[in-house]
Amino acid sequence: MPGFRDLVQKAFYLGVGAASYAAEKAGTTLSELRTQAQKLADEMVARGEMNAEEAKRMVEEIVSRAQAPAASTPADSSPTEPRRIEILAEDVETTTADSEAQAVEELRQQVAKLQEELRRLKRE
Repeated sequence: MPGFRDLVQKAFYLGVGAASYAAEKAGTTLSELRTQAQKLADEMVARGEMNAEEAKRMVEEIVSRAQAPAASTPADSSPTEPRRIEILAEDVETTTADSEAQAVEELRQQVAKLQEELRRLKRE
């Protein structure tokens, strides 16, 4: 089956190419991070917020922290159950809706009082 063999070979080359591209992209991103961190450190040194040695340590720390998660992520550390996510925005929207409804009700009461007072003034 020459067709199946070619398909497997192309799939293998595709995998190797994707891995190579990902490694190249990660290297580029890391070098961009180092450049940006160095620029920030240079600005802080120029403003007198830190000295050159502190700036060098800061840049190295930022780069090492960026590398650490990718290198230290064990393959078997996937959680056995999903992580719980608490949605707080819904509480705010509910509170806002409740306060709006209360404000509308207060306005209706004020309008009713004003209408009653207008009727009373017309009778006099």
